[in-house]
Amino acid sequence: MEMTGLFFYLVSILIAGGIYALLCLALNIQWGMGGVFNAGIAGFFATGAYASAILTTSESAKHVGGFDLPVVVGLAGAAVISGCVGWLVAKICIRLKSDYLAMASIGIAEILRLIIVNESWLTNGALGLSGVPRPLAGLASGRAADIVFLAFIWAIVLVVFLFSQRLYDSPWGRSLRAIRDNETSASAAGKDVEKFRIQTFVIGCAVMGVAGGLSAHYFRFLSPSATDPMLVTFLVWVMLMAGGSGNNKGAIVGALVIWFLWSATEIFTNRLPPEWITRSSFIRMLLVGLLLQFVLQRFRSGIIPEKAPKLRYTKKE
Repeated sequence: MEMTGLFFYLVSILIAGGIYALLCLALNIQWGMGGVFNAGIAGFFATGAYASAILTTSESAKHVGGFDLPVVVGLAGAAVISGCVGWLVAKICIRLKSDYLAMASIGIAEILRLIIVNESWLTNGALGLSGVPRPLAGLASGRAADIVFLAFIWAIVLVVFLFSQRLYDSPWGRSLRAIRDNETSASAAGKDVEKFRIQTFVIGCAVMGVAGGLSAHYFRFLSPSATDPMLVTFLVWVMLMAGGSGNNKGAIVGALVIWFLWSATEIFTNRLPPEWITRSSFIRMLLVGLLLQFVLQRFRSGIIPEKAPKLRYTKKE
């Protein structure tokens, strides 16, 4: 019985790890490949989560909905809506330098959070959305449904990983990295810097929206607390830095390693005296911060650092 409980606990960790892997891959497209600093991950994650939940839930008098569409359509809608929001944000803010762009993206994420909390007609406010369906729900019931969802989410991670690898190795990816490394030189070489940065921002935001939608379908309930910036933005940045910015494999490894350790710190903090448990979230942040310091001292570029693709030469006939 204990082994069964441990197995399904591991399944739940791997499901959450898959969601974080998607977020890390999205951030790696934006920051690792394009050098675009996005500190508003939670806002795009929330946009995708609520978009997919609203599109797939049954009719309710408490919020907009009743579309009752398939989950795949809901996830596609999450990607499109988050991507459109990302495009709007990019058109306004993409010319800003990294630190100013970070402040602007934090502000926009907070605006999106306030809309979610205050527009009750749209999202049911702080009470949240319930009855969010799961994909492939007819294949299994009870705890076995988690295994089906685990396979579903990691299939999506695989697709996004292959897509990200293709982007990285493509001429588009090489141009993007040239802009990241030296924007002035890339511009002098004829690259449209603003266009490339907008594109990478939109693609990353769309993937973040899919991750948000999967989170809503996994828990089958969605409230503003599920989009806490500490659990989304802060943790995802730690994962990418630890795994290896600029490397898609490193993004996935960093997501899994940090999420396993974050889950382990929960077990540790639950054993603290009662007066310390109320501060457990801050203690966990401290432990993860110390871990990041250790990793970056041992591995300056992350666990799996970026490696430029091999140059391909074509022989002239």
